[in-house]
Amino acid sequence: MNQREVGGRFEEQAAAYLQEQGIQILERNFRCRIGEIDLVAKEGEYFLFVEVKYRGSSRFGRPEEAVNPRKQKKICQVAQAYLQRHGLPEETYCRFDVVAVDGRGQLTYFRNAFGGI
Repeated sequence: MNQREVGGRFEEQAAAYLQEQGIQILERNFRCRIGEIDLVAKEGEYFLFVEVKYRGSSRFGRPEEAVNPRKQKKICQVAQAYLQRHGLPEETYCRFDVVAVDGRGQLTYFRNAFGGI
């Protein structure tokens, strides 16, 4: 199984988990020229931009640590592109979440993991 397939499997797991929490998945792997967001979802009036990170071991740190300031900035830029593409106003309520999956397949959900837009 290549990295893309592994990532896809954990994105599916994350999406299922979020749906169990009552969160509506709007889009998977939203892409634009700037980059990609793993999951776009909606909870109440909030649009959620969700990054899914998997690490097979803690050798290079925990999965959530990979969502560093540089990655956060890119996610925010892609989120802005999503809002523009869908004709949503800049005042749209947004939240940036992270789903971290460790080598045992243990999922940890970080709501409002970082500020943005």
